Amino acid sequence: MTDITVLVADDHELVRAGIVALFESEANLRIVGEAGDGIGTLRLAEQLRPTVALLDIMLPCLSGLEVLRQIPSRAPGVRVVMLAAHDNPAHLLEATRVGALGYVLKGSRPFEITRAVREAAAGRRYLAPPLSEHRLAAYAAGVADAMPDPYETLSAREREVLHLTAAGCTSAEAARQLFISSRTVEGHRATLMHKLNLATRQEVVHYALQRGICLIDD
Repeated sequence: MTDITVLVADDHELVRAGIVALFESEANLRIVGEAGDGIGTLRLAEQLRPTVALLDIMLPCLSGLEVLRQIPSRAPGVRVVMLAAHDNPAHLLEATRVGALGYVLKGSRPFEITRAVREAAAGRRYLAPPLSEHRLAAYAAGVADAMPDPYETLSAREREVLHLTAAGCTSAEAARQLFISSRTVEGHRATLMHKLNLATRQEVVHYALQRGICLIDD
């Protein structure tokens, strides 16, 4: 039986350790890498090309949803299962819309997590209870007539700068993370703020909090 290789990304080391321990008891699920933030996750996905990436939806630096968006271009062929702390229908809809094959909650039973990974590896979608295709369809129908989302107009780099700005990074810190110049970061920030109609860095943070891109620390 061919191994299913898995990259685990969560900012809590204890959560990662629990998932690693869970998968060690499974015959053909093999953890090949761990990451604690979104930028590191993308780099490992590129390097390791796992069968499946199991992503916390609220990773620091770059959210799991943004990592999901970028994986098809950065690490083609890697399938994604999202791991969320809360049952948020907006996050579920966005994750499935941009390519996630699995969606499980941190409160899910252990076998639901391994099942989601196996289903994703086989190219099938799996939503762990209490999530369901019916619920997803009902929520999608409710937002079908909503106004277009300005976030969709941002480039991948602009979204990266948005996430890092919301996380409190200075231009220099963001530049080091992204391997670009501070001036380039500032240019991307100015463009994204114009597209989102934001005037200050404080408004950028507020926008990110409202959209669920970042959370206030517990």
